[in-house]
Amino acid sequence: MPEEIVKKGLAAFGEALGIRVYRFVEDMGNMFTLGIQAFGWMFRPPSEIGSIVKQMEEIGVKSVPVVAVTATFTGMVLALQSYSGFQRFQATSFVGSVVALSITRELGPVFAGLMVSGRVGASIAAELGTMKVTEQIDALVTLATNPVKYLVVPRVVAATLVMPLLVVFADLLGIAGGYFVSVKLLGANPYIYLNKTFQYLQMKDILTGLVKASVFGCLIALISCYHGFIADGGAEGVGRATTRAVVTSSMVVLIADYFMTSLMF
Repeated sequence: MPEEIVKKGLAAFGEALGIRVYRFVEDMGNMFTLGIQAFGWMFRPPSEIGSIVKQMEEIGVKSVPVVAVTATFTGMVLALQSYSGFQRFQATSFVGSVVALSITRELGPVFAGLMVSGRVGASIAAELGTMKVTEQIDALVTLATNPVKYLVVPRVVAATLVMPLLVVFADLLGIAGGYFVSVKLLGANPYIYLNKTFQYLQMKDILTGLVKASVFGCLIALISCYHGFIADGGAEGVGRATTRAVVTSSMVVLIADYFMTSLMF
C-alpha cells in the first residue's frame, strides 16, 4: 500500500513537471515567433513613428523617477559597503573605481531593467490583455490591421531605444550617489575619489552596459506583449497575464545578463 502511494505521488509529480516544461518550451517558441514577426513588420510601411514616440514617453520618461531613486541609493549603498570593507585593507581610495565599474557594467543596466520590467511590463501586459479579452485585437484583424505591426512593434522599438538612455541616467546618478556618501559623509578625499573613479573606467565598460540595456528593453517589451496577447478569462486572466509578464521578464533580465556578461568579458 505505501509503495502504491509513493508510485502515484511520483507519477503525479512527473506529470505536473512535464506539463510545466511543455508549457515553458511552448511559450519560448511562441515568444520567438512573435519576435520574428515583429522584426519582419518593423521595416514595412506604414511607419509607426507617432506610436513609437508615444511609447518612448510612456516607457522612458515616466520611468525616470523610479530608475533615479533606485540608481542613486544603489550607488550610495555600494559606496558605504565598499568603504567599510576596504578600510580593513587600507584601500579606501579604490571605492570610486568599484562604484563606477559596478554601476556601469552590471548594476545600472540590471536594476534599470528590473524596475522597467515591473512598471512597464505590467502596464503593457495589462493593456494588451484587456484589449484581448474585450476582443479589441480581433477587431483590429477585422479592420485589416496587423496587431503585431500596430501594437507590438512600437513598444519593442521604443523600449529598445529608450533603455540605454535610462541606463546612462542611472549610471550618472549611481556614481554621484557614491561620491556623495564617500566624500560628504565619510570624509574621503574628493580629488583622489574622482581620479580613481575615472582611472580604471573604460569606454568598453559603459558601452557593454548600454548594449545590455537595449537587449533588456527588447526582451521586456516582447515578453510583456506576448503575455498580453495570450490573456483570457476576463479580469482574472488579465491579472494572471500581468503577473506572469513581470515575473518572466525579471527572470529573463537576470539570465540574459549572465550570458551577455560571459560573452563580453
